[in-house]
Formats: sequence, C-alpha cells, structure tokens
Amino acid sequence: MTDLILDFEQWYTETHPRLVTSLTLAFGSPDVAHEAADEACARAFERWKNVSTMGSPGGWTYQVAMNAARRRLRRRSLESTLLRKVRVADEPAPAGELWLLVAGLPDRQRHAVVLRHVGQLKEAEIGEAMGIARGTVSATLRSAYRALQIELTDELAGEIV
Repeated sequence: MTDLILDFEQWYTETHPRLVTSLTLAFGSPDVAHEAADEACARAFERWKNVSTMGSPGGWTYQVAMNAARRRLRRRSLESTLLRKVRVADEPAPAGELWLLVAGLPDRQRHAVVLRHVGQLKEAEIGEAMGIARGTVSATLRSAYRALQIELTDELAGEIV
C-alpha cells in the first residue's frame, strides 16, 4: 500500500499543476479549475489501485476534472440566474430603485458595486474575492458609477420633460 501512495504522490506532483493550467485555459476560471482538479485528483486517489493500471491515468483524471468543471459552471450559472430573479424590492437595501439600475450593469461591474456597498468590502478585498487586481476593481467601480450616473441623468431628464 505504501508503494501505491508513493506512486500516487509522484503522479500527483507531476499532473496536478498541468491539470489546473489546462482547466483554467479551457474554462477561463482559475477557481473552478482548482476545485475541479482537486476533485478529480481526490477521486483518482480513492481509486488509485485501479486508476494507476489504466493506459492513461492522466486522461481519466482530465475527463473527471472536465466534467467537474462543467458541473461547477452550470451550477454557478443557475445560481446567478436564480439570484437575479430575486426581487430587489424584497431586499432591505436603501434606495431600491438604484439597485434596479445596478442589476442592469455588466456582471463584473455589478459584482464589484454589490461587494463594495452591500458587502462593505474594501477594493483589495473585492479584488481578492473576484480574482482581479485592486487597480482593476477601482477601474471597474469607476465605470459602473459612470454608467449609473448616465442612467440616472437620462431617467431624471425623462421625468422633467
């Protein structure tokens, strides 16, 4: 059994980084890639006695990881869709009308604004949560505020006329 574990450790050390990189490039999400790679390697370890004798343990693991990544992305998409259907009026946020405009922002801008003003996170914390640089968070928030200003100006101008 010890030989199997040592064999797995060597295989894991060689395979895991390439697996994460491949999944990141394939799916564009480092966090999904890491989670899927970890899940696939855990499954490989559980079945290592059988997996190690396959013609391509790496191929089997990549397939498991790709499926895990697809499941995670589908789940993320479904959760995002369901969260958007939650009525903003039911939320205890101030100025509910403004949050209706925020809901119309592109995903990255909307997420940054929500994390900043509802989550009360600082820009560095938002960057960490979103997997982007602090400077990108700052630029994203500026763009979001500009878009909201334009929307509000247009709405106010429409009410005056």
